[in-house]
Amino acid sequence: MSTSLSRDAKILVTGHRGLVGSAIVRQLAQAGFTQILTASRSEVDLCDPLTVDEWFAANRPEFVFHVAGKVGGIQANATYPADFMFENLMIHATVLRSAWRHEVKKLLYLGSSCIYPRDCPQPMREDYLLTGPLEQTNEAYALAKITGLKSCEYYRRQHGCNFISAMPTNLYGPNDNFDLDGSHVLPALIRKFHEAKLNDSGEVTIWGSGTPRREFLHVDDLASACVFLLEHYEEASTINIGTGEDLQISGLAELVRKVVYPDARMNYDSSKPDGTPRKLLDVSRLHALGWKHHIQLADGIRTTYEWFVEQKSVC
Repeated sequence: MSTSLSRDAKILVTGHRGLVGSAIVRQLAQAGFTQILTASRSEVDLCDPLTVDEWFAANRPEFVFHVAGKVGGIQANATYPADFMFENLMIHATVLRSAWRHEVKKLLYLGSSCIYPRDCPQPMREDYLLTGPLEQTNEAYALAKITGLKSCEYYRRQHGCNFISAMPTNLYGPNDNFDLDGSHVLPALIRKFHEAKLNDSGEVTIWGSGTPRREFLHVDDLASACVFLLEHYEEASTINIGTGEDLQISGLAELVRKVVYPDARMNYDSSKPDGTPRKLLDVSRLHALGWKHHIQLADGIRTTYEWFVEQKSVC
């Protein structure tokens, strides 16, 4: 069974100014949807149940892409675990509750691949969730996101809500966070190589050994997958979204070096944590439904860097 999305349906995208939310808004607008609902943090505090419920009562969204959340890299997660736990717990609890109370037709909630066990078999299948200990550097964030996924299942079981969930792999693209104190690895590398080029320093220091393997999905591909799933996926169990391809961090750094600063030398600081040794999603279920990614990593890095430079020039 598929969900028919009328082009004039009222569709809420939470976190619309972030990496994922802005991409979904772009995707919906390009597809001709005319009633895309958004709310800034100054308009609605997603950690406040009363404010969220009042917004739902006033605006009555029919469909929801719930992608808002507090995100960050290894350093940010390790430094602010209480903040990551609290904000992510509250953000999904308030929105899911109001979506049920105000009879949203369908909701898609996004988890994260970091919620799989640290030493999970590779590639990671959806049924490996909760089968082992989590990576300690982002445990608080992972636990909060796991409760969001399970909450979707519980609302389906108790109230019959058509809530689905998906787990994307590592993301990148326009509107990413390039702050070196809080960003993920790919935007951090872009920023480091760019600043090294501006300073003509000749070298870039990279956290860790460079040996962990990671999978990367351009956020525009993710947005395409989210719309596809809202229309074509109906199961209670979560589903992975990724490319099914990975590479070592050293290989990623080489791709960034070629795009941003080809003359740079790369040094690895092995005193810094590597995080999970490998994170590769099994995307066979998504592929079987008929969706695959289109943006290749090298191309995505190039266009993301072009966006970053353009934003720097207008700031």
